[in-house]
Amino acid sequence: MEAGVAAGTGPAAAASEAEAAVVAEALRLLRIEPSAAGDPSAGRAGGEEGPCSRNALRKRRRWQRVLAARRGKRRQERQRRRARRAAADGDGPRPALGSGPAGPGPPSVRRGRVPAALATERLLEARAAGPRLCVDLGVGGSMSEKESGRLASQIRRLYGANRRAARPFWLCLTEFAAGTPIYEQCFRMNDGFAGYLMDTTPESYLDLFPLEAIVYLTPDSENVLEDIDPSKVYVLGGLVDESIHKQLTLRRAREQRLQTARLPIREFMVRAPNSRNYHSETLAINQVFDVLSTYYETRSWPAALRAGVSSGKGYVLPDTAEQVETAQRATAAQGSSLLRGEELHRQEAPA
Repeated sequence: MEAGVAAGTGPAAAASEAEAAVVAEALRLLRIEPSAAGDPSAGRAGGEEGPCSRNALRKRRRWQRVLAARRGKRRQERQRRRARRAAADGDGPRPALGSGPAGPGPPSVRRGRVPAALATERLLEARAAGPRLCVDLGVGGSMSEKESGRLASQIRRLYGANRRAARPFWLCLTEFAAGTPIYEQCFRMNDGFAGYLMDTTPESYLDLFPLEAIVYLTPDSENVLEDIDPSKVYVLGGLVDESIHKQLTLRRAREQRLQTARLPIREFMVRAPNSRNYHSETLAINQVFDVLSTYYETRSWPAALRAGVSSGKGYVLPDTAEQVETAQRATAAQGSSLLRGEELHRQEAPA
């Protein structure tokens, strides 16, 4: 009987020891001694627990906030992946791919590895029928080498996502001139860049397309993008986060007398409370593409924004906002209970 009891409690004891090891490692990273954090197994000699210092409690609450934020971020990432899979699998009502004068297109496949022949066929169809997406590299002439490297990485991710898409865009890099930093970085950082199925040209999009067909996407526009028109050419400013100046792309588009539009972030998302009070509608070019591509497949802006707008931008969908507020209230309540416990311990401690 005793052997059976010991065997039954073995896994629970092992799980408890593993959990204690994780907590100890977290406290070590925060430079908190286990005794200061209130670890019962690390009390004073003779089994007496030492009082928790206010500094240790602050560090513990900060660590709890970090863990809560990480859990929320992982939850949002799972939701984004589910939205992408649903878009690829065709879950829910949606129009047939390629519906229109040309008739239904090829069936959707799960996002991931796509046969090369199928990807090439879809890209060539987009080249013939649109829509087109241009990255304006003439707007980022003052970028540093580091920023050019980040932009080259974003171009690689954008191209990879477009190649896997069931309804891809035809991509074009304009003002992509030999000898420029972004030119050198694209060939240095991206294996097989010369074989990418897209257009690269030192010319401007103004010389390639009629003005009435161009729509410059900028977060500072007053016009909301309501739909994607295959006859239009959508232009993104080739910038990274560090290089963005207020209304730079909007001024450029106005000077060129172009239509402008912004993603409907404010219309479908809400501001999520965060410690920095940071909220930004400025996305990387690959994130903007994720929004456009998902919407083009699903015709759902909430699904598209969930796929492309990361939680770090300070915007979430309304259903996600409720989860964030619940997690924050739980963290605040836990912090308050820790403070009350500290006060009670001080009151009961002998003088």
